[in-house]
Amino acid sequence: MNSPLKKRVALLGSTGSIGRQALDVIAANPDHFEVEVLTAQSNVDLLIEQAKRHKPNVVVIVNEGGYERLKEALAGEPLKIFSGEKALSSVVQMESVDVVLTALVGYAGLQPTIKAIEAGKTIALANKETLVVAGALITQLAREHRVNILPVDSEHSAIFQCLAGELHNPVEKIILTASGGPFRGRKRSDLTTVTKAQALRHPNWSMGAKITIDSATLMNKGLEVIEARWLFGLGASKIEVLVHPQSIIHSMVQFEDGSIKAQLGLPDMRLPIQYALSYPERLKNDFPRFDFAQYPSLTFEKPDTETFRNLALAFDALDRGGNMPCVLNAANEVAVAEFLNDRLSFLGISEVVEQCLAKMDYIREPRLEDYVETDKMTRIRANELIR
Repeated sequence: MNSPLKKRVALLGSTGSIGRQALDVIAANPDHFEVEVLTAQSNVDLLIEQAKRHKPNVVVIVNEGGYERLKEALAGEPLKIFSGEKALSSVVQMESVDVVLTALVGYAGLQPTIKAIEAGKTIALANKETLVVAGALITQLAREHRVNILPVDSEHSAIFQCLAGELHNPVEKIILTASGGPFRGRKRSDLTTVTKAQALRHPNWSMGAKITIDSATLMNKGLEVIEARWLFGLGASKIEVLVHPQSIIHSMVQFEDGSIKAQLGLPDMRLPIQYALSYPERLKNDFPRFDFAQYPSLTFEKPDTETFRNLALAFDALDRGGNMPCVLNAANEVAVAEFLNDRLSFLGISEVVEQCLAKMDYIREPRLEDYVETDKMTRIRANELIR
């Protein structure tokens, strides 16, 4: 029988970087959490290993080609196995699920998140693209269904923590910090021959390939700006980006009296994951602690938006609103995939995004079907530009 104190977690994207670290957090806190659902896109081998170790009640492999191997390997386990994209949207609605941690990459997180909100589940959001693509729709649904969206990104978790107890105090601005990525300080002329291996060499964080490339182009920070707009109800004029190479201050909030609150810690995604799952409690852990004596200098600088065009493009898309952030995201997903497949240059990523923003039809107040169509048509246009 389940303990009423335990939160039962549906982990979407369990084989990715965030998913693996979330399972570490859950395993370290068996009195507080248990795994109800595990899902993966195509990594069957790791999903099998995770299922045998964490004993979920349901496992989903999105790529249907892996279903038979998954079913055969888990034949002796007391669990249900499903496959396909529709299964993702079904399992998040199960009565046995308390929290849905969406650690999927990109646009794929949108539909399951919508279904989870409609089912009244608490959302631990690591899939920033959901709010980038359809922030107005998602926040409206969350209000209607009285669902909490708890941020997992380290920057948004930091802001969320800084705002605790400050509900009635007006915010002057929030400051999202960025590491600057592996090419901080370089000019565009230095980036013409950047290789995939170089771009994947992040100085501070260990992440999946897509988010690592986004960090190198500063698109990740642009997506986080748009996400912050919806999470915290602030316009673009109240969101600032500051490059902080040490990645110790994860973000800051400045209030109308000029006071600034910051959340600090070593770069470790397990901390914001744990906080989102345990909120409003803070659970004791054995994570490495930050020591001020080891960091005598914390530095800051403005981002170079002329070299790293994607951050400026994200602000532009946010200012225009409507379906433009959806265009931004879809074009970037295609461009990054092509860069990782050695079919597009590093600087070509922002060129494709900029052209798609200029060419795609603008919809001021999109509905869900408009977002779906915008995503589809933008991907077609981006591929045409690259080919």
